[in-house]
Amino acid sequence: MMETAEKIEKPELIALRVAIFDFDGTLYSKETFQLMMDHLKNHPEHSRRYRQFYRAIMPPYIGHKLKIYPEWKMRERSVQAYLSALETFTQTELEQYFGEIAERMHDDMNPNVVERLKKHVANNDYVMLVSGAFTPLLHAVTEQLPIKTIIGTEILYKNNILDHRTPLSHIQGSLKTIKIKEALEGWDIDWGNSYAYGDSFSDLPVLELVGHPVAVQPKPKLRTVAERRNWEII
Repeated sequence: MMETAEKIEKPELIALRVAIFDFDGTLYSKETFQLMMDHLKNHPEHSRRYRQFYRAIMPPYIGHKLKIYPEWKMRERSVQAYLSALETFTQTELEQYFGEIAERMHDDMNPNVVERLKKHVANNDYVMLVSGAFTPLLHAVTEQLPIKTIIGTEILYKNNILDHRTPLSHIQGSLKTIKIKEALEGWDIDWGNSYAYGDSFSDLPVLELVGHPVAVQPKPKLRTVAERRNWEII
């Protein structure tokens, strides 16, 4: 069974190698949030909620395009707005909803990266998935993959109903490295022989943790860094 960002027993003597995978654009070849938007917009029961969501995301989106609003803040506001549109969902309903989205994602997993993940497992590396996507969605879409720890954006509930008012801790940028180190606290980590996979410049803090960073279909800014530092590129 997969563990979710929790401490694990300290091994004896042997330093642990880890293999850390980003999700969007890396393990999953497309963008999760675009798919989530389309799913809500075209949903047979919940499409009426899309208008509320769209109104909420337009100001930060326009601000980002005008370069007066930072991208990380725009992303944070967007995931919060998405949950707000689903405000009446119970935990069971939300997990079912994310399961519907996950079913649409399986055909777009990156086969080369999936194969790498399985090789790391065979090599006894400790495989982690670290993403800003919602944790229940990550669990649903990767349930057939041998991932040990999943770190994503956690969803809060009150009395079994989605708590959309409490600000989310959106997992992105340097917060990823903080959560990774928290999950691995107490382990002796062989960072020099560990791997990390990512596709964008925002993945740089994680890629720089390890001795073997791998840029996956990198966006231009990350590609420039990867080529300058002679990193592997998939």
